[in-house]
Amino acid sequence: MEDVLRKMDLSFTGTGQHKIMPQAFLEKEDAILLDVRSKEEVEALSFNFSLWKIKVVNIPINELPDRLNELPKDKFIGTFCASATRSAWAYIYLLSKGFENTKWIDAGNEDFAALIKPGSVFKKTK
Repeated sequence: MEDVLRKMDLSFTGTGQHKIMPQAFLEKEDAILLDVRSKEEVEALSFNFSLWKIKVVNIPINELPDRLNELPKDKFIGTFCASATRSAWAYIYLLSKGFENTKWIDAGNEDFAALIKPGSVFKKTK
């Protein structure tokens, strides 16, 4: 964890290399969206990005240390939560555990919901 934190200087945070915008994330085929919201939040609002060839894995942030083995290190992983706080923690934790191909998705529930409009769904079905 110390090594990861040492790398987070102004050039790291100032360039935004730790984040990915939701539209750019949806363009990454065969990626994983790691949803670290609680089970109750996911029951209330869940996302399915199978049209985009993105697998959604829900592991609540408090369960992540015990379920880390469910995530492959060879796929791009975008961390997600409702407000970007827990997803930032998950991103830093993944980096500290050797997951180098990861970013935190700069989006909340509303941002992803706004992208799933009939036009974008239609384009993915063509």
